[in-house]
Amino acid sequence: MPNSKALFIADLHLCQQHPEITERFVRFCREQASQADKLYILGDLFEYWLGDDAIDDIAQTVQTELKQLSDSGCQCYFMAGNRDFLLGESFAGSCDLTLLHEPHIIDLYDRPALLVHGDAECTDDVAYQKARQQLRDPQWQQQFLAMPIEKRIEFAQQARQQSREHTGQADMAIMDVNQNAIQSLFKQHNVDLLIHGHTHRPAVHQQGENTRIVMGDWHHQTHFLEATPTNLRLINY
Repeated sequence: MPNSKALFIADLHLCQQHPEITERFVRFCREQASQADKLYILGDLFEYWLGDDAIDDIAQTVQTELKQLSDSGCQCYFMAGNRDFLLGESFAGSCDLTLLHEPHIIDLYDRPALLVHGDAECTDDVAYQKARQQLRDPQWQQQFLAMPIEKRIEFAQQARQQSREHTGQADMAIMDVNQNAIQSLFKQHNVDLLIHGHTHRPAVHQQGENTRIVMGDWHHQTHFLEATPTNLRLINY
């Protein structure tokens, strides 16, 4: 498969306040992903997701682009992030998007690769991990999705403000992944390649025989990981 390639993206945080990111996503789908065999979205595609019954024009745009990619032969996969963990089977089915649950191992050209969003590995941020545990609780999610959409929007706005305040006050070091958590992933799943996002710190980390690739966010540029049978490279423009 000399011309085969898989692309990975994360942390676009698509929202009404930044239409330029949505425009870059559309161009990426049509110019880059359309030439790939597979597209993996590793969380935080949206700034927040209020439920599959609360579709706005941005979600409709994403729906259209992903469906076109799928129809063209590019298989699309989605792993939830800390902002869009409520994205469900209904929306995924409407655009032929396969949902992945983390951690997930794929066969990347005969090399096992472990995929995660990355927030679960930021274990030094105790306050965040406590909040994450509540938000990922199925009973809490069921109660939240039963609320009127207006109430969900209000909650999301409050959560975004609290997140900004926490980020501004917390030590930057605790918002990065914990190295013991990373090493545990490598050991537990018996892989030597880990791909994730969340931290907005794009880099390729080589730790002995293990490779950890961190994808960047899209706030100021288009950013993705390109994998071919012979190469792995981070690309931004």
